[in-house]
Amino acid sequence: MLEVWGRKTSSNVQAVMWCIGELGLPYRRHDIGHRFGGTDTDAFGALNPNRTVPVLQDGTDPPLWETGAILRYLANRYGSGEFWPEEPIARTDVDRWAEWAKINVALAFTAPVFWRVVRTPEAERDPKAIRDAIMRLEKTLRIADARLAEQAFLVGDDFTLADIQFGHVLFRYFDVDIDRADMPGLAGYYERLCARPAFREHVMVSYEELRL
Repeated sequence: MLEVWGRKTSSNVQAVMWCIGELGLPYRRHDIGHRFGGTDTDAFGALNPNRTVPVLQDGTDPPLWETGAILRYLANRYGSGEFWPEEPIARTDVDRWAEWAKINVALAFTAPVFWRVVRTPEAERDPKAIRDAIMRLEKTLRIADARLAEQAFLVGDDFTLADIQFGHVLFRYFDVDIDRADMPGLAGYYERLCARPAFREHVMVSYEELRL
């Protein structure tokens, strides 16, 4: 049984939970962080000295933290086939796009765009900073858009770990009140993700409690 610590409205927790859902693994999730508190306790500090979510523990194995590391652990231990190939070059191809998505997409969206639009009171928002952040983000998203005009998923025609690291921010990107560039490849890809039960359950989650 997997145990996960982290609130369902955390985008990083959503990535881990989506992966667990895609792999069909049994789990128990503990609400912690934000309005639930709990990250300042000694018990949680023993799980993760950084006191951030998510944290995952698989049975009696040591607890794991850092989203990317958790996703790779799950893929290494429970993934197979095209999701996480055994052949080194094919696996590295999936891994590099997962890393690209984390560094160039997730980090460029969450604080620069989502926090400025949703987690900042309207009177304190900086429209120019938001527009500039969206332009920088969409310059990167056009790389994916071009690929997704030719193939079903980020690495090819099969769903892989890279799609979890990339796709978990797209629900919020397409849902928040911003002007978005027309990227049909990306839009079609998002529709395909929305058809996946695990994506709908773990990623398409209301973030109203985060709004300021």
